[in-house]
Amino acid sequence: MDGASPSPPAEEAGRQSLAALFFVFAKLGITSFGGGVSGMMHAELVVRRRWMREDEFLEGLAVSQALPGVNVANLAIWLGYRARGAGGALIALAAVILPPAVLIVLIGETLLRLSAWPVAGALLAGVAATAMGLSLAVGYRAARHAGGDLASVAILAGTIVGALVFHLSTPVLIAVFAPIGIGLAFGRSRREQG
Repeated sequence: MDGASPSPPAEEAGRQSLAALFFVFAKLGITSFGGGVSGMMHAELVVRRRWMREDEFLEGLAVSQALPGVNVANLAIWLGYRARGAGGALIALAAVILPPAVLIVLIGETLLRLSAWPVAGALLAGVAATAMGLSLAVGYRAARHAGGDLASVAILAGTIVGALVFHLSTPVLIAVFAPIGIGLAFGRSRREQG
């Protein structure tokens, strides 16, 4: 890998209440913007609360991005499930979606009026830049975690080239590179066990 120190041990799974889970995911849903949600989830659940290890979070991030649907919802389901099973998954999903939806409905008219204000564009550009920075930070962590060998780096590079140069869709990239990565990981696991 990269020689970085391992993540601190996560607290015991299931130790947090469903109410605490709802509160944390509702806070994340209301206070995070755009692609930065996964970065804020990492900061809250791995760094601050230590509800899971970094490798567990990155595993969930990879799964949530490979599945159809909204990445943030998928990640909330995964993280909630890891924390408290099926009930935790439902609570995390509801918490990350419902409070922001209610807030948007309540302040929707104000948002429409503000969007016509010239300074609002500059403010939103600043928020977008921050969200992009959070996304890149999580992407860097995931790449560092996954880039433990030459084959993983080749898959990462192939995916980037496929997306940016050839404009391949996510399903195509997953269909091409996921089986290769799974096969390599399976082979590596068998060698380690045998």
